[in-house]
Amino acid sequence: MDINFNINEDFNKLQVSSLRQKFAKVMLGGGEKRIEKLHAEGKMTARERIDYLLDRDTNAIEIGAFAGDGMYLEHGGCPSGGVVVKIGYISGKQCIVVANDATVKAGAWFPITGKKNLRAQEIAIENKLPIIYLVDSAGVYLPMQDEIFPDKEHFGRIFRNNAIMSSMGITQIAAVMGSCVAGGAYLPIMSDEAMIVDKTGSIFLAGSYLVKAAIGENIDNETLGGATTHCEISGVTDYKAKDDKDALDRIKNIVGKIGDFEKAGFNRAKPQKPSANEQDIYGIIPKSRSDQYDMLEIIKRLVDNSEMDMYKPDYGKSIITCYARIDGWAVGIVANQRIVSKTKKGEIQFGGVIYSDSADKATRFIANCNQKKIPLLFLQDVTGFMVGSKSEHGGIIKDGAKMVNAVANSVVPKFTVVVGNSYGAGNYAMCGKAYDPRLIVAWPSAELAVMGGTQAAKVLLQIEASSLKAKGEVLDEAKEKELFDKIKAKYDAQVSPYYAAARLWTDAIIDPLDTRKWISMGIEAANNAPIEKKFNLGVIQV
Repeated sequence: MDINFNINEDFNKLQVSSLRQKFAKVMLGGGEKRIEKLHAEGKMTARERIDYLLDRDTNAIEIGAFAGDGMYLEHGGCPSGGVVVKIGYISGKQCIVVANDATVKAGAWFPITGKKNLRAQEIAIENKLPIIYLVDSAGVYLPMQDEIFPDKEHFGRIFRNNAIMSSMGITQIAAVMGSCVAGGAYLPIMSDEAMIVDKTGSIFLAGSYLVKAAIGENIDNETLGGATTHCEISGVTDYKAKDDKDALDRIKNIVGKIGDFEKAGFNRAKPQKPSANEQDIYGIIPKSRSDQYDMLEIIKRLVDNSEMDMYKPDYGKSIITCYARIDGWAVGIVANQRIVSKTKKGEIQFGGVIYSDSADKATRFIANCNQKKIPLLFLQDVTGFMVGSKSEHGGIIKDGAKMVNAVANSVVPKFTVVVGNSYGAGNYAMCGKAYDPRLIVAWPSAELAVMGGTQAAKVLLQIEASSLKAKGEVLDEAKEKELFDKIKAKYDAQVSPYYAAARLWTDAIIDPLDTRKWISMGIEAANNAPIEKKFNLGVIQV
């Protein structure tokens, strides 16, 4: 091992340590004092509820832990988007659980809360996973109602999805464990089965204060919409639970009796660990995003027994295509290669760039995986498509379009891991969020943007300098450097994986050593949903 390996290893382990520290802070939700207040009310926190509900000593993955990170600070912030979402196992069955975090603004819905709930429902719909709602919410966050209430991707879409999932036969179970008010009252009642916790749970379209103001009726919240009212008088809820644990135990019992469904039939062999040391990933990923490294060495540390069957290894070398297994599941891997190489014609190909031959190879490989019903895994470290007259004359746009077409029309499940750079149209061709990966995660080394910070800052500086010149002003060297540094700092903040995760452009930032778990659980979830469409590229330029 050389000195660069050790430098990389130290840097990347520090990045993972920082990730864990940030996650530990996020896990506190609205803070320790609010957690203590919740406990004093006889209630569990959102995370405690999920941990109790999920089977012990089994894998679980959290979606959108960093949603809302650094956002809404003028409103006090919104850790994890005010809602916790996990995929795990309940009574041995894989499910997705959505729990309002009442320590964050009493579980009120911010715009990112709506987006995260919709993402959870999207995962349930795509994979036909049972979805469990643990409701404890004050409803829409009124100061931002215009950003959460009326649009297609806003609050009301949740209930539309409830109806769609019901028609698809996807199990939905709700437990009202706190407030459930106004429009939010429809979510549990549009689920298959709903329960309510006595004395702490309540459901009503309008609370006692609003009822008094609207119609002059004097009534307390418990009589208006508590557990006794809805289990004995209105019939709105199906079960009354004495406390949080009683409600969660009932959910376990219900899920434990759900029958099995038709599977997609993805191939799985006996899982094997990689034979290469997985810990080496920390030393292989370079500290600098512009440095070269061999993506094959990363793949060897992700796949079973470190074995892969290469597809067209000597053609289109800036993209690796291969068949392999992850935790026993067969996968087709499409990965950007970061080594500068030569073609048989003696042409130089730069690492991380997609060329015409690479795009052509990837398109054919994606088609093959669809033909064979093999899930696709994209490992992104891409700076974009090759530019310049030679590439343009060679039809790079046409070949890139074919690859984008193949990714967009792929019918097998797709999974994306952003290892390093994810720039420009390269993000699209390598199955970015806009191309419906079942799960998309980033490593701490990831950067997502139209282009890198330095390149973007140079472009924006030129535009700013031209604008000032038109006004008769001239930038001296010191002012130019000051402006460049200011632009670059802003852009660098926006390319951070945390910026992307806060906005749910990715589902999570993960330790590279957790990648196998995420892909395995993702394919297991996808296996619940048989493929119903045929792969068709549509019209392409040849």
